Amino acid sequence: MSSLGRLNLPKKVALLGGSFNPAHEGHLHISLMALRRLKVDQVWWLVSPQNPLKPVKGMAPLGERLASARLQAKHPCIKVMDLESQLGTFYTAHMLKALTQQFKGSKFLWVMGADNLEQIPLWKDWEKIFSTVSVAVFDRPGYALKALSGKAAQRFSKDRIGENKAGSLVMLAPPRWVFLHGVLHPASSTQIRASKNTK
Repeated sequence: MSSLGRLNLPKKVALLGGSFNPAHEGHLHISLMALRRLKVDQVWWLVSPQNPLKPVKGMAPLGERLASARLQAKHPCIKVMDLESQLGTFYTAHMLKALTQQFKGSKFLWVMGADNLEQIPLWKDWEKIFSTVSVAVFDRPGYALKALSGKAAQRFSKDRIGENKAGSLVMLAPPRWVFLHGVLHPASSTQIRASKNTK
């Protein structure tokens, strides 16, 4: 927690979690869109020590993934950190609870792609994520229909706001969420790893 304690925390922060195995232009693309459309001060890339839903095999060491993310971030308002390690949490819902309780002066929202909205019911205590912070979902190629008809979207259908209100999302009391359409980026960590393995 020491590095967090030294941060001059901004008022409005979007959180983009993931394995970043490796970080790529798609992560940067969604972050730049978040800065613009969600009107936040910063986007934090939260590099997970080990996603419980992903195999350990093929997962690069945390330090290597952090370095990859820092090389890719390329923006003064994008910060890369291993927040789960610092907070001592293993699941997103628990990390968000600890973060919001410790830093009440800042407003946080969770950012994810449509692919994660589709599978978030597999996450531990996933409903608590929506009740702890607002959520912004960015469209990804081939996922919109499945995501918006999935369990999470249906469970919180009454809490969805229009895209034209996305700029106020971070200040709204959860549960609130938005689905953002826009210019899609095709990059994925899985495809990048696969292409490296075939060379």
